Amino acid sequence: MSAPFAPARFSHLRRLLSPLLTLVLVIGLGFGLGGCVTTGLAKSGASPWQAVPLATNANPLAVAFTDARHGFLVGSNRLILETNDGGASWEERALDLPEEENFRLISIDFDGQEGWIAGQPGLLLHSTDGGQNWSRLFLDTKLPGEPYLITALGRSRAELATNVGAIYETGDAGNNWQAKVEDAAGAARELRRSADGRYVSVSGLGNFFSTWDPGQDTWQLHQRVSSQRLQTMGFQPDGSLWMLARGAQLRFNADPADPEQWGKAIIPITNGYGYLDMAWDPEGGIWTGGGSGTLLISVDGGQTWQKDPVGAQQPSNFTRIVFTDDGKGFVLGERGSLLRWVG
Repeated sequence: MSAPFAPARFSHLRRLLSPLLTLVLVIGLGFGLGGCVTTGLAKSGASPWQAVPLATNANPLAVAFTDARHGFLVGSNRLILETNDGGASWEERALDLPEEENFRLISIDFDGQEGWIAGQPGLLLHSTDGGQNWSRLFLDTKLPGEPYLITALGRSRAELATNVGAIYETGDAGNNWQAKVEDAAGAARELRRSADGRYVSVSGLGNFFSTWDPGQDTWQLHQRVSSQRLQTMGFQPDGSLWMLARGAQLRFNADPADPEQWGKAIIPITNGYGYLDMAWDPEGGIWTGGGSGTLLISVDGGQTWQKDPVGAQQPSNFTRIVFTDDGKGFVLGERGSLLRWVG
């Protein structure tokens, strides 16, 4: 007696399952597409970068040269590597530092054979023979903040900036330091110096930035341009500023004398990764890099962008892009990732 009613029951069951199956398919499709990165941004036909293998998992943070071929790469976990072929290959060096302290070497600079390394916690090293020997200078325990950026200015002269924006200068190889600014800028996530001695600092929370010009007593505070928090800032070749913000936004300042004037936000791609640095290559191309192998170039002043194919192959976040005055270039990434400019 129950058989005649079976088709009706199955029909009713199908009606109940149909919306559920549709929901499952939609969710499954959403997860599948969510793992894809579709940017629509074209790749360059060729790359001017070459991946350089490094025998380390530490993060390279800064690079500097004594001449066209000889230089050093420093970074986290006491990393210091030396090159004698312009950066095509690197060999590990050792520093005479306490074994129990895990120093982060964050900045290096040379003026000829005289070099300086700034690190954290509380580390400052000086060399007068091209980095073959380094002597440690012990800083005042009352120094505001930690060493962040060191700039070689000539024989026995250097400028040191800390991660709270205190700026000091020495003229006697680091034995004495004179303050150049009365008040620090506050905790900074990034701090950059221009070739003519100006500074820009991004606050630790990314909600404002500060500028300082030589001769000023204090830092000048500026509000961020949009609701997006600032990531980092630096100087364009003409001395004006550039800005990277959350949401993969880029902005350019048109007037070096007016840090309040900014162009519209540029968002080259939306792939879920932000940008961490920007630099200009010897041919005038603009490079920006960031998370998960994101390395982009613009050859028209930032109007259009292309992905670099070598950068896209690197399983790393690019944190710094460096071009030297003599045309060398490097992209520094996490976990021992390094790209070298070959043009």
